[in-house]
Amino acid sequence: MKSGNTALLALLSAFLMWLAWPPIPYTTPLLLVGLVPLLIALDKLMLKAEGKTGKKIFLTAGLTFLVWNTASIYWVYNAISAVNNAVVAAFVSLIPFGLGALLMTFAFWLYYRLSRVASKNIAYLGLLSFYVAMEYLHQSWDLAFPWMTLGNGLSGMHQLAQWYEYTGVYGGSVWILLSNILAFEAYKKFKTVSKGYTRLRPVLGWALFILLPAGLSLTKYSQYKEKEVPVNVVAVQPNIDPYLKFGGLSSAEQLAILTRLSDSVAQPNTEYFIWPETAIPSRVDEDRIRSDADFMTAQRFLEKYKNGTLITGIESIKFYPDQQTLSARKYNNDYVDVFNGAIQIENSANVQFYHKSKLVPGVEKMPFPTALAVLAPVFEGFGGTVGGYGSQKEPGVFYAYSGIGVAPVICYESIWGDWIGQAVKNGAQFIAILTNDGWWGNTSGKDQHLMYARLRAIENRRYVVRSANTGISCFINQKGDIIKQAGWWTRTALKADINLNDELTLYTKTGDVIAKVLCVVALLLALIIPYKKWIKKAG
Repeated sequence: MKSGNTALLALLSAFLMWLAWPPIPYTTPLLLVGLVPLLIALDKLMLKAEGKTGKKIFLTAGLTFLVWNTASIYWVYNAISAVNNAVVAAFVSLIPFGLGALLMTFAFWLYYRLSRVASKNIAYLGLLSFYVAMEYLHQSWDLAFPWMTLGNGLSGMHQLAQWYEYTGVYGGSVWILLSNILAFEAYKKFKTVSKGYTRLRPVLGWALFILLPAGLSLTKYSQYKEKEVPVNVVAVQPNIDPYLKFGGLSSAEQLAILTRLSDSVAQPNTEYFIWPETAIPSRVDEDRIRSDADFMTAQRFLEKYKNGTLITGIESIKFYPDQQTLSARKYNNDYVDVFNGAIQIENSANVQFYHKSKLVPGVEKMPFPTALAVLAPVFEGFGGTVGGYGSQKEPGVFYAYSGIGVAPVICYESIWGDWIGQAVKNGAQFIAILTNDGWWGNTSGKDQHLMYARLRAIENRRYVVRSANTGISCFINQKGDIIKQAGWWTRTALKADINLNDELTLYTKTGDVIAKVLCVVALLLALIIPYKKWIKKAG
């Protein structure tokens, strides 16, 4: 087959996967067949078996994944383009645009290598395992950017993802990959067998594989009932331009906007106010928080709400006599950590902090800080954080005097299902996402981020309250429905009664066990490749 034809098939897969990806409406089912053209192209290359087949496989798959990834997350450039340091900007751009596509491509190349030494079914198991293992790697290492995990795609039609309460997003990745494999096999059988049931059987098997999970999900969606444990919550969207937030308005002016918006919709029995990421932008010393002017302003605001609790984003600092963390840097005679964090404020002396832990690589932290310490000066000009932001090792839960537990989740962290699930397992009864999506402008990035939050609601069967500085703030119920949301680039506040939940789903209890098992399978199957080659040479 001519290389131009395989390239066209690769581009067709990229187009179908882009068309199926959020936030494009009503096209989500295309994910279930979107990789079939790529599989056809790779199959033709393998059957032809000319020289440098492995290289052609890699380049063909790479074309699909590079185009699909770039088309779906083009909006990342808006934030990267604001970086003054060209070296940092180039490094950061490689992570979403290049590295994710490279890992996906590598999974398909390993599948090709395995197919040369193992049966077809073993090779398909390898493809499934290699791909999910690469997704899990891209969630777990210091260069993490799991935005394009296949299972995230079902957020476009969350009614089909209700079984995520059992599997999480990796169950969705497995379903999508298996559907594409079965559809490809059905296509081959339909093309090679002239007539009869033998021709239709793979098609019927594939259709059944699609309809059973979809039917289960739709039934679950229609029958799911929330327990009525209402709490009145206010989510504020101050709509302060993120590029002016740290210099255009004073901290006092920003607090005035937040308190005014909160008061505009609150009622006497309001129990929670949720403000967005870095809503308190001044770098507050955590050890002196109770004497800080911004803290005292926020606490005075709560005085009129007897049972009120405020959860807000904050930039805070903490001093040490020596370098107690890798992220701490020298400051006069001490060391200091800077945190992109959250704080819970009550009508009491109780103050709780949470430090964002899933930091954006290259922007909020230096990847592999010990190994790459020599590159620290490269990052010095960005955000004033040579060592990156500080973080904490475990997810946090804020407990109010009333006993309610809340999972504070800051921006990028909301795409880690297992991380949020740990907070829920530790007692969180609803999820509060504090974010600032204005860096990306009015692009699909803000919509994708919002839609992914639906999956966190389904996985844990918890309400999600989303407070975004410049959009989109909303309330998401335990089925993943957005019951109320703000518009983009509007200054407003929303109010709703949400239902608490203290029951744990299977996914909350087990986490990403599917991905972990497939990582082990991937490793074992990858070892077959050199083993078979060695046996062949020995013979």
